[in-house]
Amino acid sequence: MDTKPLEDLGLTNAEIRIYLALLELGTATAGPILDKTGLQNSVVHLTLNKLVEKGFVTFVKEGKVNHYQAANPKHIINFINEKKQRFEDILPELLLKQKYTKEKPEIIAFRGIKGIKELLLELLDAGGNEHNTFGSTVKSLMLGDVWWVEYHAMRAKKGIAAKLIFNESLKEWCDTNKYPAAEYKFTKAGFEPLTETIIRNDKIGIIVWTDKPLGIIIHQKEAAESYDKFFQMMWGMGEK
Repeated sequence: MDTKPLEDLGLTNAEIRIYLALLELGTATAGPILDKTGLQNSVVHLTLNKLVEKGFVTFVKEGKVNHYQAANPKHIINFINEKKQRFEDILPELLLKQKYTKEKPEIIAFRGIKGIKELLLELLDAGGNEHNTFGSTVKSLMLGDVWWVEYHAMRAKKGIAAKLIFNESLKEWCDTNKYPAAEYKFTKAGFEPLTETIIRNDKIGIIVWTDKPLGIIIHQKEAAESYDKFFQMMWGMGEK
């Protein structure tokens, strides 16, 4: 099975192996867990203690022996919600620290699918009421159809209108997945660019859609205005 979602929750490889082993074993002492996972004795005992602390494993002590059991996978949602709540508790303080930063970076780099999603969410909070994009191709769908639809729904809810210049390879997809408050134009297929540019208020997002995508945000008003003028020129030449 794909264990990446468990890694995303912050579980180590050993924690994942032991948790999955216990789901199959039911209730077990350390011995059967050692046999099933192939991990060292010290690693198993240390990891079991960590899983107990996180709420992924429970145990009953019979005499001097602990009998372990994996928590119901449905209860992992509670673990996620608790982490979310703890973060939301300190979020106002974090935002306050950011507000009083003396020098804000003008260029921020991002890497990987998670990084690109963070880049796009950062642009969503950039202010202004226009979202202008050019250069998007079918490779951008590596973020997932649902994610893009939900992202543009959030954009429209903020009252931000979109002008989108996509490669023609995305036309069929756009016909099925209509974004709200958006206008489309398409460039001719045949050349599939790797680079997508997004202009939002005084920020520019540039994404390179390689297999492991890269991106940067440039926070500079004069540069954003220049990019926007170039975009308006392209928009005038685009085809619907």
